[in-house]
Amino acid sequence: MSARDLPDATYARTRLGSGPGLAVAHGAGSSFAGTYGPVLDGLATHHTVVGVDYPGSGGTPRATAPLSLDAMADQLVAAAVAEGLETFALHGYSLGGPVAIRAAARHPERVTALVLTATMAHPNNQQALTLGVWGRLAATGDRHLVSEFLFPHALSPQALEAMPADRLAQAVTHAAADIADGTPEHAELATRIDVRDDLEAIRVPTLIISTTVDHLVPPALHRHLAENIAGARLAEIPTGHLPMVERPEEWQNLITTFLAEHRA
Repeated sequence: MSARDLPDATYARTRLGSGPGLAVAHGAGSSFAGTYGPVLDGLATHHTVVGVDYPGSGGTPRATAPLSLDAMADQLVAAAVAEGLETFALHGYSLGGPVAIRAAARHPERVTALVLTATMAHPNNQQALTLGVWGRLAATGDRHLVSEFLFPHALSPQALEAMPADRLAQAVTHAAADIADGTPEHAELATRIDVRDDLEAIRVPTLIISTTVDHLVPPALHRHLAENIAGARLAEIPTGHLPMVERPEEWQNLITTFLAEHRA
């Protein structure tokens, strides 16, 4: 069906639920389960959800060469097709946003709708500097230090300050254990992503979910997507970069309500 040949589906993948297809692309330094875990039951109630783990996360071996956005986009589509989905909606979170955008641009015949959360077409200077430090810290192997670095960038100030010191320490330790081995490669890819030329190729209903207190991917980058994808709708959620932590039900409802409105 696709005008572009697909590779064999080699990334570790997960399929859950039933109903219209929804392929999801997770964030850097995480995995399918790490990004979507708190909302998976809700998403799978309404959709057949297929997600992959990027190299160095979940069940996918770490890459031995720099990551390719084209390859990651093709692997996401290949996984959905391998699970029997001929057409499907796409959701991309953070690094998964450019993955989903590139997938929609390369395989438009398969994509029925697009939802993008806390993401960008190209990093601005603020984000590029943060990504560079994150990647270098991850390369040291000190996961606890990486977790300490990320918390004030990823959570809103309100959520961060609401945590007692002992709970915050526990949360940092818990998050450190879930940091993907492939984080240095994920962060490096994020510094050189540029899907701005793909935006005009998007011709499906699109929702941009802006995390309005986001210090990791600034909201100006979310608005840029909404302004440059034809007909895109912008929704705002008052969280930092982690809506699955701060407001999971609200995040899930934004995704499922929009997809229900635009079900193929």
